[in-house]
Amino acid sequence: MKAKEGIIELLNKILTADLTAINQYFLHAKMCENWGYERLHHKVKERSFDEMKDADELIEHILYLEGVPNVQRLGTVHVGETVPEQFKTDLQAEKEMLGLLSEGVAHCAKVGDYTTRHMLEDMAEDVDEHIDWIETQMETVKQVGLENYLSEQIKKEGS
Repeated sequence: MKAKEGIIELLNKILTADLTAINQYFLHAKMCENWGYERLHHKVKERSFDEMKDADELIEHILYLEGVPNVQRLGTVHVGETVPEQFKTDLQAEKEMLGLLSEGVAHCAKVGDYTTRHMLEDMAEDVDEHIDWIETQMETVKQVGLENYLSEQIKKEGS
């Protein structure tokens, strides 16, 4: 199926943001693991895997639309050197992604590509959940203090 005007470019732009996020979240997860923050490590690693699933879906959709996925392009990976810095950079990445997805939904509506629009709306819903989780973590740090927050991250889930 041939893509409507601007859709391949739009999807590749979103794919670039996803590929960048995969690397950023994966590195942040590894850093948390190295620091001994097991709970945080697992949650951030899970977010990296969510981004991989989105990238997989985008690549498949681009190919379905007879386009070529651009996996060579990568944005700047912003590395947080502390947990609060990681939250800040990850929140920024998620907000930028939400903006791209919103732009994409509007473009899809304009050109009449409702399949792509639905896919992007589902991705935007996931991004909203990620934003909510990060903002909740940031607020928790603010309320209980960084040391108390981090001491809870040492434990495994369910401990």
